[in-house]
Order: sequence, then structure tokens, then C-alpha cells
Amino acid sequence: MKKSKNIDRFYPIFGVVVLLILWQAVVVIRQVPGYILPTPVEIGQALIGDHQLIYHHLQVTVYESLVGFAFAIALAFGLAVIMDSFEAVKKTLYPILVISQTIPIIALAPLFIIWFGFGVLPKIVIVIIVCFFPIAISLVDGMEAIDDDCLKLFETMKASKIQTLVHLKLPFSMSTFFAGLKIAATYMIMSAVIGEWLGGDRGIGVYMLRAKNAYALDRVFASILVIVALSVILIGIIDLISNRVLKWQNERNEE
Repeated sequence: MKKSKNIDRFYPIFGVVVLLILWQAVVVIRQVPGYILPTPVEIGQALIGDHQLIYHHLQVTVYESLVGFAFAIALAFGLAVIMDSFEAVKKTLYPILVISQTIPIIALAPLFIIWFGFGVLPKIVIVIIVCFFPIAISLVDGMEAIDDDCLKLFETMKASKIQTLVHLKLPFSMSTFFAGLKIAATYMIMSAVIGEWLGGDRGIGVYMLRAKNAYALDRVFASILVIVALSVILIGIIDLISNRVLKWQNERNEE
């Protein structure tokens, strides 16, 4: 089983390596100018040459993303519990939450810049709005999907709502909760970058925008690579935590 998993991990790595080789070959053979499409080697050189400046901007983006993500988790967790406890609140807010996701964040971002200024606050608000929905909805759906027999068992044992929540609903909804966290983590850095595009003096989005205006596409791709790598690392950390938290569920499934 472990050998099979190791082989499965090799396939995407092999695919990326082949893609990079083809990319390098096409650009070199076709003599594509660097301001149109840089080679992977040029992107790597830009990443190494500008690593201090990228790190300087990345610190701000990571701060905005993590603070916004933490607030999104807290708000989503609290609202999900309230929606599960009160059916009227759930029926009222659930459609509103779904509709809110149809509003383009790129349209809201300029408003937050006007209301909150050019500091980190509007970027944090954008991260909260983007990450809040998948976490809240996944947790609500997870608590709603619990088997009726389990709920009836707790009722016959005269368990209170809080006891049912703590000992049944939350433990059994953790799998969907972590699934929502991983979805939110994929948008976390991106949403902060979008906020930085529209206003600010520091952040990886600001760095990317300046590189784009200077037609330094190797630096643009380098910043994209950093964003992707950071997002993958965060998803990996969440996956690692979920494996530890849900160890009892995984062992039960294996049985």
C-alpha cells in the first residue's frame, strides 16, 4: 500500500518536470522574447535574484492571510453552531450566504479600500469574506448529515443541546470542516493578493503589479510560483492536522 502511494506521488512530479522541459524548449526554439514568456530558468534566476525583496513583500501577505483566515474560522464556526441550533436562523441566513458568493470580490475590494484605507485591514476583510463561506457551509452541512439514529440515541440519554453538539455533532462534522478549510486555504493567499492589487505599498500583490508594469514577466511568474508554493504548504499543514485529528475515523474506516 505504501509503495503504491509513493508511486502515485511520483506522477504529478513527473508531469511538472515534463511540462517545464517542454516550456523551456519551446521558448528557446521559438526564440520567444522574455517580456512575452520567460523560460523556467529565467523565472528561477529572478526568484533567486529577488528573494530578499520577495520575502520583504511576502511577510505582509502572509500576515494578512493568516489573520483573515483565523477570523474567518472563528466567525464561520460560531455562525455554523448558531445556524445548527436555531432552524429559523439557518433558513434565513443560508440563502443569503449562498447569494453573497455570487458577488465578485474584485468589485467589493475597491469599496473596502475606500472605507478602511490602504493598510492591511481591507485585505484582511477580503480574506475573511472569501474564506468564511466554504468553512461555514461545510461545517453546517457536516452537522446536518449526522445519522438520525445517533441523534435519537442522545435524545433517549437526555443529553442537552450543548452535550449533543460537543460529543456528537462537532466530532462527526470535523471531516467536512477540514475539507472546507482546505478549500478556503486555496483562496486565502489569492484574496489577499487581489486586495493588494487595488491599493497598498507592500505585499506580494504589490510586487507582482510593479513587475507587470515594468514588463518583467520573469518576476511576475516568480511571484506566482511563491503564491502557489505557499498555498500548497498551507494545504499540506491543514491536511497533516486533519489526519491527526481524524485519526480515529481513519482507523475505523480501515477496519
